[in-house]
Amino acid sequence: MAVYFFYGDEDYNIELELSKMSSKLNPDFKSMSLQTLDNPDFSTLISALRTTPMMFGDMLIIINAEEYFTSNKNFFDDVELSEIEDALKNNPETLNIVFVLKLPRDENKKPDSRRKLYKILSKYNVKEFPTFKTYKTAEIAGWIKTQARNKDISLNDDAISLLIEQIGNNLREFDTELDKLKLIAYPEKKITRKMVEEICISNEDLFGFADLIMQGERDKALLEFNKLLDKKHPLEILSAIQTMLRKWIILKTKSSLSPGELSKLTGQHEFVVKQTLQKLKNTKTADLVKLKENLYEAEFRIKSAEAIDIISEVECAIIG
Repeated sequence: MAVYFFYGDEDYNIELELSKMSSKLNPDFKSMSLQTLDNPDFSTLISALRTTPMMFGDMLIIINAEEYFTSNKNFFDDVELSEIEDALKNNPETLNIVFVLKLPRDENKKPDSRRKLYKILSKYNVKEFPTFKTYKTAEIAGWIKTQARNKDISLNDDAISLLIEQIGNNLREFDTELDKLKLIAYPEKKITRKMVEEICISNEDLFGFADLIMQGERDKALLEFNKLLDKKHPLEILSAIQTMLRKWIILKTKSSLSPGELSKLTGQHEFVVKQTLQKLKNTKTADLVKLKENLYEAEFRIKSAEAIDIISEVECAIIG
C-alpha cells in the first residue's frame, strides 16, 4: 500500500482524512485491521512497521508522532533510523502506515526538516493540513460546501456567510452545526439562512447576555438565558459563552496588537475583532475574568454530577 506523513495545525482535517482511510477497511475485521500508536518506542514502532496483514485484508496503522519532532534530541539513534527506513521501503502492499504530527494552532510552525526522521518520511506521501485563515472566507465556504455534500445537503450562500460570521474558522464546530441543520431541514435538503439563525447563537446574542450580567441586570440576563435555551442545551450555551469570554479576554489584554494579529489569536474575522473591541470599550477585563470563573465553576459542577439542576446551576452563576 503506502506510507504517509500528515502534519499541520488543522487537526480536524487530519482526523477527517484518517477517518476516510479507515472507512475503506473491512468492517468485519476493523478491530484487527486498524491500529493507533502514540509516540511508540523503537521496538514497538519497528514491530508495527513489519506487521504482516493476515487474511482479513488491508491494514491501517496510525502513528501519532508529536514527540518524535518535539523532543530536544533525536528520538531514535542512527541504527534505529536505518531500520525504520528499511522497514518503510519494504512496506507490504496491504499495509497503510500514516505518521501524524499535529502542530499548535495558528503558530505557523512546520516540522523540523533537519531531523533525520523528517528526511526519511519526506520521501513518501507528505500532506500538510493548515488552518484556514479567517480572512480567506472563500476557502472556508468551499470546505463547508464539500462537507455539506458529504452529508447530502446544500446551503444557500447567505446561510454559509452567516455560519462563517458566527463561527470563524472552527471546522469541528462547522461540522457539528451542519449535522444539526440536516436534522432541522429534514425531509428537505436545502439549508437556508433562517435555519442557521434558528440554531446558531450569534455573537450579538452572547454579547447581549454577557453585557446584561456585567451591568448588574441579572433579571434581564436570566430572561436572555432562557431565550438561548430555545436554541441550545445549557452546556452548549456555557461552552459557547466560555469560548466567547476567552476571546474577549484575549482582545482586552492584547488590544495593542493589530486587528490582523488579534484575528489569528482568536480565530475571528478582522471585522468581528474590530466590532467586538468597540463594544468592549467600557468593559473591565477583571469583570470578564470573574464571569468566566463563575461559569467555569458551574460547568465543572454540572459535568461532575454535583449539580442537582443544570439550569439552576447556570442561573446561580449568572446571579453571582
